[in-house]
Amino acid sequence: MTDLNQMKDPNPSAIDQAAPVPREPNRRSILRVLGTALAASAFGESNLYAQTVSPNGRPVRLVVPYPPGGPLDLSARALAEAARPTLGQIIVENRSGAGGNLGADAVAKSAPDGQTLLLGAVATHAINPWLYSKIPYDAERDFIPITLIANVPNVLVLETTFATRHRIDSVPAFVQYLRAHPGQLSFGSGGNGSAGHLAGELFKMQTGTFAVHIPYRGAAPAQLALQGGEVQFLFDNLASAAPRIRDGRIRALAITTRQPSSAFPELKPLASSGVAELKAFDISTWFGLFAPAGTPPEVIERLHTGFTGAMQARSFRDLMTTLAAEPMPTSSSEFSTLIAQESRKYQAIVRHAKATVD
Repeated sequence: MTDLNQMKDPNPSAIDQAAPVPREPNRRSILRVLGTALAASAFGESNLYAQTVSPNGRPVRLVVPYPPGGPLDLSARALAEAARPTLGQIIVENRSGAGGNLGADAVAKSAPDGQTLLLGAVATHAINPWLYSKIPYDAERDFIPITLIANVPNVLVLETTFATRHRIDSVPAFVQYLRAHPGQLSFGSGGNGSAGHLAGELFKMQTGTFAVHIPYRGAAPAQLALQGGEVQFLFDNLASAAPRIRDGRIRALAITTRQPSSAFPELKPLASSGVAELKAFDISTWFGLFAPAGTPPEVIERLHTGFTGAMQARSFRDLMTTLAAEPMPTSSSEFSTLIAQESRKYQAIVRHAKATVD
């Protein structure tokens, strides 16, 4: 989905104190974090820590099923470095392709010894099983969830000129306009089955409105289409939309998660926007750690302890702030419950939208 690789409820107790309003994510800050993560990964080749997950001393391999340089990759490298003192050397490996399916399948078929892990996402475990006619792994049976790491809200944004012309400054006003002009508006997304697409379809389902979906080849072209007036609205990734929201190039109406975001505390969730039909609206781009099925419970517990501890590191928390992500460590069982709930939700959305990717 979108778009972690293009980029759930916050848990304030997981952080020592309320996080400050995050810095505006820009190219310089992202590249600085990426450079630090890559340098840390290289240093890990000569690992000085003795403790490892298994007794043979080999490094843990953390597979990211998306290309290098994206938010999921950044998160994996920062997490690997923060966990190194307790879990030993962790090598991040990018295995992208088929919307995350190739990397997920590689981990599913790996030895269940705790040395090959997956940084999976809502796409690999809740959406792709319904979006693709065939995938090479079983999202439920082939993995053991270790912990949820974080979720990133999407945000409903409108093209500024359109919103100003029609005096749309709230979600109720927008829904009213959509109902009065069925099929006359278009919304963009980074592609069929992307986070933005499915958020838009859920919005249409719950409000009983209709707008034409226009898929683009990635989130960036969709964002440009919105600014250029080719489409009137978009469900965008909050981190990537932040600079354009702040400088007024686009108008933000609400975020898609049920809980407010520390990045934009002034933005209400759609669920509490005053539109009764949206009171259950909840969409986010989440990601977490998985091990192959059959991994021993004691190994899962050690991995859980090591990685959830690493999530408290200042370097990792700073990255999450930059990405407008809400850290949320969970137990393995809590993560399993979340995945099952999300899978049922996206099954209904994908079927309603008749979205497919072959």
